[in-house]
Parts: sequence; structure tokens; C-alpha cells
Amino acid sequence: MSRKKETYVYSSLMERFALEWKIYVLAFIFILIADSIGQIKIPVGKGMFILFPIFYAIILGVMCGPQVLKIVESKHVKAASKLVVVGICPFIAKLGITAGANIDTILSAGPALLFHGFGNLLGPILALPVAILLGMKREAVGACHSINREYHMALINNIYGSDSAEARGSLSIYIVGGMVGTIYFGLMASVIGSIGWFHPRALGLASGVGAGIMMASASASLCAIYPEMAETISAMASVGETMAGITGIYITMFLAIPMCDKLYTILEPKLGKFALRSAKDTLREKK
Repeated sequence: MSRKKETYVYSSLMERFALEWKIYVLAFIFILIADSIGQIKIPVGKGMFILFPIFYAIILGVMCGPQVLKIVESKHVKAASKLVVVGICPFIAKLGITAGANIDTILSAGPALLFHGFGNLLGPILALPVAILLGMKREAVGACHSINREYHMALINNIYGSDSAEARGSLSIYIVGGMVGTIYFGLMASVIGSIGWFHPRALGLASGVGAGIMMASASASLCAIYPEMAETISAMASVGETMAGITGIYITMFLAIPMCDKLYTILEPKLGKFALRSAKDTLREKK
């Protein structure tokens, strides 16, 4: 029996608020708690990694979900997912303003900006085989085609559907990235920045991968290592973030997703036989 598709089309604002009011109340409470905690900066060598308020907000949201404390139901979770892009729009506008204010520095970076988005193609090449070996099926396509931020999830939902295995994989990496990605990017930037192999401007540009909190964590670590170039690093990180959204969406749409899908069809039959099996899968195979 097919499940009825939820479209979330409302006849009035009051009808929408009647269903979603708990989302707004909890979001406001999470904001107050996360903002009161603020950033937690932990020095690591010459650099640092940072825990941002969004990290605490995600933890609180997970704890209130239908699988833990059950304060919200599945219908609230699905309704809230439609509001992600709305919430991120002011941040995207801020990135554009920052990049525009440093246009001279940006133009001096040359053609590196145009090739910046091609980093998305490393996801299918490096991550997909690991995901298959860990036992993931079609979820691996959604999880491994990119770093899975807002516009990546929108593409996956549009191509495969919001209830698809690919969409579940994409959403999973989005949540994990928000929780673990900030720590990982801060540490990675500290290590690579301390080695001294790359120019601080290049490292700043590389920080803007399409995820705001990851960019902020990486650029903050780099600014701590190169305080004399903090303004340049921040500017390059902002333009890298902006360009990741402009060029990255087309690279993801026309190259990364088709590549990941094709690689899955090739690799899954070969690597799937060596994949880890969950207890549920093992029981199903015995039956």
C-alpha cells in the first residue's frame, strides 16, 4: 500500500500555525539556549576548533525528536525540513555582501575560483566505496555525492523524491556534518595551516566549501595561525563559500550526482558482497 504524500499546502496562515506552532516554540527555546552558551573555542596547537551554537541546537533538536524524547512527532519533523532553506537565506545574503566588499581581493585570485567547485567530485570517488563497504545501499548516492548542505539536499529531493533512500542518505550527512563537521574542519585547518605547504589565501579559499559553519570553523583556525592575514583569509573564505553555491550547484547537478549514481551501479555488485551486514539484514537473508 503506497503512503500518502504530504505536500504541506495550507489554506491560511492560522492553519499552518496550528500544525507547526511547536516547531517555532522549540526553535525559539533552542536559540536562547544555544546563544547563551555561545562559541566554545578549544586551542589545538597554533590553531583551534570551535563549537558553534548551531551544534548545540542540533543536539537539542535530536533529543526532542520522535526517536528520543518524542516531544515532536514525525509530521513536525517533515514540516520543519521545508523551513531549512528559509532560515539559511539571511546567511547566504551576508556571504554575498562580504564577498562584494572585498571584490579586489577576489578578482586577484584568478581562475582558481572557477575550479573551486570541482572539489565536489571527490565525494563519489573517495566516499562512495567506503559507504558501500559499510553496508549502505541507495542511501550512499545521496550521502556521498557532496558534503550535503542545503542546496545539495534540494537537488537530491528534486531528483529522487523526498521519501527516497537517496534523500535519507543526504539528510543523514547534513545532520552529521552540522554536528561533527565543525570540529573536523577546525582540526583539519589547524593541521594543514601549521604545516605551511599552502599560502594562507589558498587555505582561506578552500575553507568555503558550501557549508557556513564548516567555513567559519576552518577560517577561524587559520586566522589564529595567521593573525596578520586574518582579514584576507576571511574574505577568501566568504568568496569560496559564495562560489561554492554558484558553480557548485551546477557541478553537483550535471556531474557529481550522475557520476555517483553511475559509480554505485558499477561498484555495489562488486563491493556489496564484502559489505558489513546489520543484524536485521542477516536475519532476512536466513529466512
